[in-house]
Amino acid sequence: MLTGSEIQQTLRMIDQQHLDIRTITMGISLLSCADPNPEVCCRKIYDKICRKAERLVPTGEQIEAEFGIPIVNKRISVTPIALVAAGCETEDYVPFAAALDQAAKTCGVNFIGGYSALVQKGLTEADKKLMRAIPEALATTDFVCSSVNVGSTRAGINMDAVRTMGEVVKKTALRTADTDGFGCAKLVIFCNAVEDNPFMAGAFHGVGEAESVINVGVSGPGVVYHALQSVKGQPFDVVAETVKKTAFRITRMGQLVAREASTRLDTPFGIVDLSLAPTPAIGDSVARILEEMGLEVCGTHGTTAALALLNDAVKKGGVMASSHVGGLSGAFIPVSEDEGMIAAARAGALTLDKLEAMTCVCSVGLDMIAVPGDTTAATISAIIADEAAIGMVNNKTTAVRIIPAPGKSVGDTVEMGGLLGSAPVMPVHTGSAEDFIARGGRIPAPLHSLRN
Repeated sequence: MLTGSEIQQTLRMIDQQHLDIRTITMGISLLSCADPNPEVCCRKIYDKICRKAERLVPTGEQIEAEFGIPIVNKRISVTPIALVAAGCETEDYVPFAAALDQAAKTCGVNFIGGYSALVQKGLTEADKKLMRAIPEALATTDFVCSSVNVGSTRAGINMDAVRTMGEVVKKTALRTADTDGFGCAKLVIFCNAVEDNPFMAGAFHGVGEAESVINVGVSGPGVVYHALQSVKGQPFDVVAETVKKTAFRITRMGQLVAREASTRLDTPFGIVDLSLAPTPAIGDSVARILEEMGLEVCGTHGTTAALALLNDAVKKGGVMASSHVGGLSGAFIPVSEDEGMIAAARAGALTLDKLEAMTCVCSVGLDMIAVPGDTTAATISAIIADEAAIGMVNNKTTAVRIIPAPGKSVGDTVEMGGLLGSAPVMPVHTGSAEDFIARGGRIPAPLHSLRN
């Protein structure tokens, strides 16, 4: 039973420390929608999503009102469209994105993810068609998010796909040049992508999942930041324990909302994702947590160690609060969505190289980073390859969401608004990776992948 003190503490976390449920995401299998006729397939996709998710938004709003817990986003993830559309007799995969977008609008959700392909070991014809369609699909839809998994610890890195995705990112930026390349904010390239991630832009409904499922993503950097203010100067053992206890309370709230949504929507409860997801709001920053541990500025020496502690303590605290923890679970470091990261990047303390090092110990990877618009496709591919290598060797999920902003150069700012915030354009290395990326083929999986 909750005590009065615990209830008051939770209310303070919500009212003063930016605690919220970042998203309720309904995953929906679209495998039953496959059809040789692309128009029929699109209609089936639209109908099934609307049928399954018609009560998602009102249910989330009811829970929000009844429990007093902010639920920022209601989202949908679907089976990777490259799988669903593989049997269609068409070369044009843009209509599938249009069907997803229309369904998202009908259901009233914030985003829909799953315009995706899984190509870690090779490319099917359907994968190639979908990847070619991504720039146009993201330019002509409002709520569709896309992801491509180019590597895994078990398969290695598909460098042909890496090369293609560097080109796709460039084309997407140019196709959405009127919005500073905003289409790239809806595109993620993964290594070791997970099947139950509720966060965009990388969410998709894995083939190992149920017909439909409810996944919840919690947040709370502000809560952790405030908790650490009470242990200033104390040893890291105390810091870790403080983060663990705070993560436990945050996750219990997520578990409550997930169970309630699952019951009301008559949909199985999947997972709670423990990730600390920042926002551009003051006091809701992962960077400020790291600085509260004693760093003058995020990005200076010691940042990677501080982030490793934070990520580990969040996971340890969260797994005690829920039997079904999944997704990405840890600490996100999206530059544009974290006011502390933005400030550090503008000051020159946080560089692309330092961010890459930090991704070795945190959730996901190089996220929401703006680079000069004249950055080549090969350089983008090389950045993707580097990040995929970190994920492959360390057996963790890594990703790249990068925006080569057309017409922008180092020192400029890309404004995206809302939770996506603003991104200072960061410099990239100028040495060419053209010949490296041109090799293609596959980087073999590491020795420790042979675990059977």
